[in-house]
Amino acid sequence: SLTGSPVTLKILQNWVPRVSHYFDKEHYTYVGHQIVIQESIEHFGAVVWPGALALSQYLESNQEQFNLKDKKVLEIGAGTGLLSIVACILGAHVTATDLPEVLENLSYNISRNTQNLNMHKPEVRKLVWGEGLNEDFPMSTYHYDFILATDVVYHHGALDSLLATMVYFCKPGTVLLWANKFRFSTDYEFLEKVCSIFNTTILAEFPESNVKLLKATVRKN
Repeated sequence: SLTGSPVTLKILQNWVPRVSHYFDKEHYTYVGHQIVIQESIEHFGAVVWPGALALSQYLESNQEQFNLKDKKVLEIGAGTGLLSIVACILGAHVTATDLPEVLENLSYNISRNTQNLNMHKPEVRKLVWGEGLNEDFPMSTYHYDFILATDVVYHHGALDSLLATMVYFCKPGTVLLWANKFRFSTDYEFLEKVCSIFNTTILAEFPESNVKLLKATVRKN
C-alpha cells in the first residue's frame, strides 16, 4: 500500500530544445553544472524521458532528504546517463547500467560530462534485467544505498524481469527511487506489484507529464 501525501511539481524547462536530427545534443543544467547529452533515435534507451528530468530535479532540490554524497548508487535502465551524471555531481559512487546496445552512447555521455569534475569516477556496466544478476553482481560484494530507475516501465514484456531485478538489488537499508510516466494500465499493474512487495511512498507527482516519483524500501519482517 502507498503511504504519504505527494507534493505536486512541474518539470522545470531547464534545457533548450534543439531541432531533432539523427543524433541530437540537449543541454541541461543541474546542481550548477551544464550537462550536454547526446541522444539517438535508434534506441528507446538513448532518449531523455520525463522521468529522468523529474528525478534529477527532485534530487537536486532535496539534497538533505536524499544525501547522495559518498553513497553507492546503482541506476538501472540508465539510458542517456543524465540521472547518473546528476548523481555523480551530487557526490555518489555511481554504477550506470543498461542493455549492451545502449552502453556506447551511455559511456560517451557520462565520460564527457564527468571527466573534469572532482568526483567519484562513475562505472558503466551491462545489466539485462533478470539475467545473470548473481554472477555479475554477487550479493556478497555488491550492496547499494540507492537504486535509481526512471521510465523503466512502459509497454514491453520485461516487467517481471524488471521487478525481479528491483527485488534482487533492494536489500535492508537500500532506497529505491523510481520515477515513471504512467501511460498504460500495465504501468499501474506494475505499481500495484511494487506496492505489494515494498513499503512504497509517492514522493511527488508531475501532473503535466503524468510522472509519479516513488520511494520504495524493503519491508521489515
